[in-house]
Amino acid sequence: MYFQYIEKLKQKYQKPGEVVIVCSNYAWTVFNFRLELLRRLKLEGYRVIVLTQFDGYEDLLKNEVDEVRPLFISRRGINPIFDFFTFVNIFWVCLLNNANTILLFTVKPVIYGCLVCKFLRCRSVAMITGLGTAFITSSWITLLLERLYKFALNGSDRVFFQNPDDRDLFIDRGLVKRAITQITPGSGVDLEKFGYSKAVITDEVCFLLIARMIWDKGVAEFVEAARVIKKAYPYTKFQLLGPANIENRTAIPLQKLSEWVSSGYLEYLGETDNVEPYIRSAHCVVLPSYREGTPKSLLEAAAVGRPIITTDVPGCREVVTHNINGFLCQPKSSSSLVKQMEKFLALSAPEKQRLGIEGRKLVEKYYSQEVVCDLYLSTLLKFRKAPDGLMSSSDQGLSK
Repeated sequence: MYFQYIEKLKQKYQKPGEVVIVCSNYAWTVFNFRLELLRRLKLEGYRVIVLTQFDGYEDLLKNEVDEVRPLFISRRGINPIFDFFTFVNIFWVCLLNNANTILLFTVKPVIYGCLVCKFLRCRSVAMITGLGTAFITSSWITLLLERLYKFALNGSDRVFFQNPDDRDLFIDRGLVKRAITQITPGSGVDLEKFGYSKAVITDEVCFLLIARMIWDKGVAEFVEAARVIKKAYPYTKFQLLGPANIENRTAIPLQKLSEWVSSGYLEYLGETDNVEPYIRSAHCVVLPSYREGTPKSLLEAAAVGRPIITTDVPGCREVVTHNINGFLCQPKSSSSLVKQMEKFLALSAPEKQRLGIEGRKLVEKYYSQEVVCDLYLSTLLKFRKAPDGLMSSSDQGLSK
């Protein structure tokens, strides 16, 4: 009886064209990471609706899609009351627009969006962009998230992962069936916008960290490394670039950020939606993160031809081959980070350039954003060929 009622409601709100809803936690991520996908969906004739929390970037998205709708969501941990309204919000937007497929990004949209698809019998494509704090440090939240993921992803049509470690973890813990999984090259990178350029070699070497100002990105280790390096190499420069004072359980207090800047070891450049000029001005891009999906900042740095120093953890190590296009250090270790920075400083100008050239080759071969868009569009094409949304055995082979 329930599903008959739902089908009547969907017929009542039937709209022309196949409707795809793109749901993510806030508009900034959609604009910066999914814009090319939105454009490709529109070119393929889909009616595209973005469902996201408004943060100022929704106005930029309105020019790219058919509709942008606000998403009620809290990014400060799990709250049953808030999360229930998130579920209801996604449910009604999908029902009233008679969505055929929902593309889901970030933790809560993935979990509650997949549950909505079960109730509405529409297709879901989830992207696990990274496992976040809950999987870095095991706690009761980790156990709860695992249960939610397992229930939500059971029955999903396709689940994309940005690195094999995350996928293997989900499979080994029984959270998802291997047959519906597939690896994507991160969110991809615009190889034209982030074109290769040779770094200008000066006496003042610049290390740049691009990330949200949260502890899990290894910002504290970067600051400590800056303190040590500046004493031995006073001509070096250290910069932080990315949003601060954000809704996250591991957000770095503004007071702490101010203390670091006042110490004179580094600069805080603030937030921007155009990181390209900052990458071009740097000599090395650093990300001492504790765990990632596939960090877009590192892909963009490699595309421009900047050597990378990052941690030997899931997501980060996929972008760097040690001694080829950068260096890997140990997570949560400022001394290991210092060692790799000193190694970079000791290189000659041609050796630094060689690292950058190898990074560009890597992203050209594996990480173009066109590859990511093609994966999504080929998945949607299979849905059209199989109206029930089920993948054939040959389709499931793509998960390898």
